[in-house]
Amino acid sequence: MDNSLEISETPHLRVRGLNVYYNGHHALKNISLDIPDKKITAIIGPSGCGKSTLLRTFNRLIDTIEGVKVKGEVMIDGVNIYDPKVEVTAIRRKMGLLSQRPCPLPMSIFDNVAYGPRIHGERGRQNLRNIVESNLRHVGLWEEVQDRLHKPASELSIGQQQRLCLARGLAVEPEIILGDESTSALDPVSSKKVEERFLELKNEYTIILVTHILRQAKRLADYVVFLYMGELIEHGPAAELFANPKESLTREYLTGIIS
Repeated sequence: MDNSLEISETPHLRVRGLNVYYNGHHALKNISLDIPDKKITAIIGPSGCGKSTLLRTFNRLIDTIEGVKVKGEVMIDGVNIYDPKVEVTAIRRKMGLLSQRPCPLPMSIFDNVAYGPRIHGERGRQNLRNIVESNLRHVGLWEEVQDRLHKPASELSIGQQQRLCLARGLAVEPEIILGDESTSALDPVSSKKVEERFLELKNEYTIILVTHILRQAKRLADYVVFLYMGELIEHGPAAELFANPKESLTREYLTGIIS
């Protein structure tokens, strides 16, 4: 299995010897890899292989699962986020998470985007307006909602809600955007809009996406991580891995022999 740690791009996030257990079940097995900075990394593999589990270790949402045990290191900006001295809230602020289904807060469009900055102490009305407009523009939503900012976010279409959730995540100025099958519940037009935003945002953010859609990974990814049964089978630049996978399991997955 290809567990080479060398990549050409500068790593933003380093994983070393990561093991995750759920009530004794060994869900992730000795994972070591580097995630490049300001690139899109796609985590691929069959259902149940540990993709979402790996993603949740990056912002420590894994902590909320009863009976979970984590060993190893996840280094962000040179800090092991599993060090007991680390403040979990500060780590999560560095991450913008986009879940499988959009989860707008039960408040207005404006207040959804302003929510994070307010939590972190921003009170200036003009500053909040600027933050809201800037981030709605960032996700291509401003033109669609500027005349109804104080309407409930629940009135938006599901695709608009997902872009709103992305704007809400960006408003706290994260370093990394995490997406957990974040277009799987969307129609094709909305999926395309979210994908376009990811391609634009990678110029400013490190983006890590879990996807079960190989076509999407091929469209978006600069770097690919392939997991199978909790093990890291292969990882590397997307063009190389898709064109010439080194491992037989990777080839079988890419050609549909295993799924």
